[in-house]
Amino acid sequence: MTTTTTMTTGDRSTSTCTASTSTSTSTTTTPTTATRALARRWAAYLSTEVDAASLAVFRVAYGGLIAWEVVRYVLHDRIYRYYIEPGFYFSFVPFIRPWGGTGMYWHFAAVFVLSLLCAAGLFYRVSAALLCAALTYVFLLDKAQYLNHLYLLCLLGLLLAVAPAHRALSLDRLRARRASPAGAPAETAPRLYLFALKAQIAIVYFYGGVAKLNGDWLAGQPLTMWLAERRGAPLVGPLLAAPAAGLALSWAGLLIDLSMGFLLFSRRTFPIGAALAVVFNLSNALLFKIGIFPYAMIASLALFADPSWPRRRLPLLFRFRRADRPGDGAEVPSPAAGRRRGLPLALLHGYLLVHLAVPLRHWAYPGDVAWNEAGHRFSWRMKLRDKNVSELDIRVLDPRTGVRESLDLEAWLTDRQLGEMSTRPDMIVDFAHHVADRWREDFGVRPIVTARVVASLNGGPYRDLVDPTLDLGSQPRGVLAVVQPP
Repeated sequence: MTTTTTMTTGDRSTSTCTASTSTSTSTTTTPTTATRALARRWAAYLSTEVDAASLAVFRVAYGGLIAWEVVRYVLHDRIYRYYIEPGFYFSFVPFIRPWGGTGMYWHFAAVFVLSLLCAAGLFYRVSAALLCAALTYVFLLDKAQYLNHLYLLCLLGLLLAVAPAHRALSLDRLRARRASPAGAPAETAPRLYLFALKAQIAIVYFYGGVAKLNGDWLAGQPLTMWLAERRGAPLVGPLLAAPAAGLALSWAGLLIDLSMGFLLFSRRTFPIGAALAVVFNLSNALLFKIGIFPYAMIASLALFADPSWPRRRLPLLFRFRRADRPGDGAEVPSPAAGRRRGLPLALLHGYLLVHLAVPLRHWAYPGDVAWNEAGHRFSWRMKLRDKNVSELDIRVLDPRTGVRESLDLEAWLTDRQLGEMSTRPDMIVDFAHHVADRWREDFGVRPIVTARVVASLNGGPYRDLVDPTLDLGSQPRGVLAVVQPP
């Protein structure tokens, strides 16, 4: 562009100056544009088709572990003791109750068959969904049977049920190939399903470490007390009983949990993380009775390595793969598929946000979660506290007669239920409501139910766990008003 400027000098003369200027248009990237571009790349990354081999190996391990857990339940008579013998259940959902008669035996038989179908990848979509539903039903039956590994199996079952984990190493795959050799789908799966499973495992580790960031754990308790009980173990007993052992292992467990997810997600540090995970989980399996949880965490390592690793390490299992099919064993970007997967991507992020938030909910409640148990479940707070109860007395007062009597708790609850309830205020309130309801049905009047529970946390002084003056049968369920401060 040309600009002409006329200037008037002091002697009234004028001069004209002509100059050429140029304008240029520059493109700037706004934060919104950069965010959108990053979101598109992230969506494309998650939508990319990757080898389904590692997902298939984990599916087999998952189904096998559940089948073995059912066998353990049968061998130890847990089906009867947990779900048939009790006369009352601390159900998570009031209307969910065990099947009558021999129904629970048939239910666990169905779980066993469904777990084998899942492992084999036969009728996978139906069998995986039914397996998840059957496990969730068992999980919701009784708070007294709450186990972190059962909760984790339910979550992993949900994620596997929606994932195409049967596209490799499955009987469904074999049937599809025989029915239409040219039309069988490639042995790939969108990365988002693999990522969801890996993120769930990483959350378990990370929040297990976050929960250890408390004064007792950093001081070596309660691990020091538990290890002292194993002083009679061959060879390692004296080492475990040493006070320094509890402190050292407490800090080691803390650091391993906090770092494990990051180590496993990085290809460079995956070998280190995998080795630590195997040693860490096997040590937990030997020291504590925590069922199949350590083995499930070891099995999850199959998800973190390169998705095609089973084809190199287990070639006999994948010898029927057709190398000429596009996408087998390789990453295949698919922008069109990414656009179609808007809903799965949204559900994935919603799922992860929920499971990142739920373990932190105890911060919304006053007091120490290790004492009041508010927010303890569903938060991966594993093997963190040791509560001893020196006195448990639940009394019923008839308001008409003024007669007060102590309940024979062994006639109302099983030993396991009694042991779990004695340290959990919400279960004590649930039981008080049950007693009050039964008493009203039998005698026509609702009694006053009080509880005297004296407990110690991690070797500390004994104190009242709940307010012994409150009528627990009239308190709203789950409230913290009944809990005495430690």
